[in-house]
Amino acid sequence: MTAILLSHRFHQASGAALLAQAAELGVTLDPIVLPADREARLDADACKRIEIAYFSQDLFPDFSRQFFSACYKAGRLRWLHVFHAGTDNPVFGQMLERGVRVTTSSGANAEPVGVTAAAGMLMLARGFPGWMAAQRRRSWEPVRGDSAPDDLSGQTLLLVGVGEIGKTMARIAQALGMHVIGVRRSSRQPDDPVDEMHPPAALDQLLPRAQWLALTCPLTDETRRMIDAGRLARLPRGARIVNVARGEIIDEQALIAALASGHLGGAYLDVFEQEPLPAESPLWDLPNVVLSPHNAAASAGNDARATAMFLHNLGSSARGEPMKNEVKKGAGGKS
Repeated sequence: MTAILLSHRFHQASGAALLAQAAELGVTLDPIVLPADREARLDADACKRIEIAYFSQDLFPDFSRQFFSACYKAGRLRWLHVFHAGTDNPVFGQMLERGVRVTTSSGANAEPVGVTAAAGMLMLARGFPGWMAAQRRRSWEPVRGDSAPDDLSGQTLLLVGVGEIGKTMARIAQALGMHVIGVRRSSRQPDDPVDEMHPPAALDQLLPRAQWLALTCPLTDETRRMIDAGRLARLPRGARIVNVARGEIIDEQALIAALASGHLGGAYLDVFEQEPLPAESPLWDLPNVVLSPHNAAASAGNDARATAMFLHNLGSSARGEPMKNEVKKGAGGKS
């Protein structure tokens, strides 16, 4: 039997189904369940038995410390699977240094994040921040004449990061008649829903062409503060930004200045340099900004998709085959 670390909620709701599905793959799992009290810890004997750990969505954020406390003590731990895509937290690097294999459910939440990014773009494009502000004032303020928004059709979306999330947003943008330019390291593939694909080195030349800049790339040493004051200035006046990647990819103070000055026409932001976003941040009050609390991935279907990816890897591991979405040392990030 293979001992697996599970949350108490996941075990209660889905544990029996997980064990049955694992058995169909030829793997007999022995569940080790975390205590329901997030301040409680597994005893040392239980931790010593753990070979696999599944970091399910219900553990984040309240039970994360409890889960990783058990992982640190689990000397036999050989594989950690996480429900999300991001592995830029130092804990994952520490697991890799120990020789623990780390896999992710990258792509499980691609559809909801990509759809949310497109929704943020549409809210800005159609002037929803102004209508919503008028609603709060109970003021009837139709938009007419020169203040009417431009059509999205024919506008250019510059998409930095064309993974599964980026592709979802790109498909929606193309359906709206937008011209989509992708930026990523790998070359364009036949199924990429972009009109152009360029390497990151071309970013400075592409920015002046973009009415929209969307960030769906991983956070790495290369992308940290990739969008600084100089690159914001290269965007056309009135351009707008969508960020569903990581807050650290943008110089937040430079972004605030560009929004306040009117150089940028607006932003939809799901991620921030500091989270939760401090109450004193000017971003809360800027009239051309739509915010969400790092929640673009919210979807009732995520758990099932993440668990399906875990089971896929469980079967691959049992057969001695490569596992999907395995993280390599130094390659943490969000795709």
